Amino acid sequence: MTRRPSPAPPSDSSALGPRRPPFEPQTNRVPEARDLAVRQWGLLHRAQLRDLGVSHGRVEHEIDVGRWIAVAPDVVAAQNVGVSREQRKWLGVLHAGPRAVLTHATACEQGGLRWTLDETVHVLTPKGDLATRLPGVRFHQTRRHYTGWVRSGDDGPPCLDLEHAVLLTSERDRFIRRAIGRLAAAVQQQLTTADSLVEAAATIRKLRHGDFFRQALGDIAGGAQSFAEIDVGRLCTSAGLQRPDRQVVRRDKDGRRRYLDCTWRLPDGRTIVLEVDGSFHLYVDNWWRDMKRQRAVVSWNHLVLRCASVEIRLEPEGIIEDLRTMGVPRRTPGFVCDVPA
Repeated sequence: MTRRPSPAPPSDSSALGPRRPPFEPQTNRVPEARDLAVRQWGLLHRAQLRDLGVSHGRVEHEIDVGRWIAVAPDVVAAQNVGVSREQRKWLGVLHAGPRAVLTHATACEQGGLRWTLDETVHVLTPKGDLATRLPGVRFHQTRRHYTGWVRSGDDGPPCLDLEHAVLLTSERDRFIRRAIGRLAAAVQQQLTTADSLVEAAATIRKLRHGDFFRQALGDIAGGAQSFAEIDVGRLCTSAGLQRPDRQVVRRDKDGRRRYLDCTWRLPDGRTIVLEVDGSFHLYVDNWWRDMKRQRAVVSWNHLVLRCASVEIRLEPEGIIEDLRTMGVPRRTPGFVCDVPA
C-alpha cells in the first residue's frame, strides 16, 4: 500500500508563521486520527486513514453528517468549513502524491523569507506524477532529482530548503534584477549565505540565469570572485570611449572586496570616477533607483558616478551613455592605455 507523506515529530524551526491550526480538528468520533489531523492542520489522506484502521464507511459517514468535508478526490478535512491558505499547503502535497513537496515562493515563505507574498501554493512533483487541478494550488513537474533538497527537522509539510527554493523561484522570474534582488534579500535577512546559494546552484541542472546568479552572489559575498567578468576598459573600447586610466578594487571596512573604482583624468583638469558597488541592500529595487538619481556627486573638479555591479553586468549601455554624457572623451585611434587590475 502506498503510504502518504507524514510529518516529522515536532521540533524547533526557524521558519516563520503559525505551526498549529487555529482550531481543533473534529475527530471526536475518529480518535485514532486525532494526532495526525493536528499535525497536518486537519487534512487527511484516505490512504493514511486506512493505515490507521479507519474504514471507508466511517470516513463517508463523517462527511455525510457534516463533520468533515471532501477537499480533493482522496483528501478530507476534519472540519465543516472551507480550508485556509495554510491548510492548502498540506492539501497540495497530500493531493499530489508521496513525493510532492512545497517549492518556489511557498517554500521561500516557509523558510522565513520576507518578500512579496504569493498567495498561490506551489507544489513540486517528479515529471509524470500528474495531479488534478486544485483552486489556489500550482503544481510544478521536474526531471531534476530534488530529494536531496528537502529540508528536515520541520513539523510542516514536506518542503524544499530555502537555498534551492529561492534559486528555483528566481530562475522563473521574468525580471532578472528582481530575481537577483530576491537572492540578495535571503542573504541580507541572514537566512542563508552567498556561499550556500552558490553550492546549491551547482546542484541544479540547467539553472536559468545561473551564470548571472553566481556572479551576483560573488559580489554579495565580497570574496576573491567579486567583480569577476567586469571589465570597464573593454566596455569603453567597444563603445569607442577612452579606457579608464586606473581600475582598482577597493575593500570595505570588513575587508571584503566591495567597490571597483575606475578613473578618467580629462584634459581640462577634471577627474571622473565610476564607482561600481558590489554590495546589495534589502530593498534592492529602491536602492537601484536611488543610486540612479544620485549617480552624480560633483565637486569643483571631481565627478563621481555610482552604479551597482549587477547594473553594469545587465545594462552596460546605460552606464556607457552616462560616461559619455559626463565628458569621457572618445577613444583616439591608435591610443592604447594599459589599465592596472
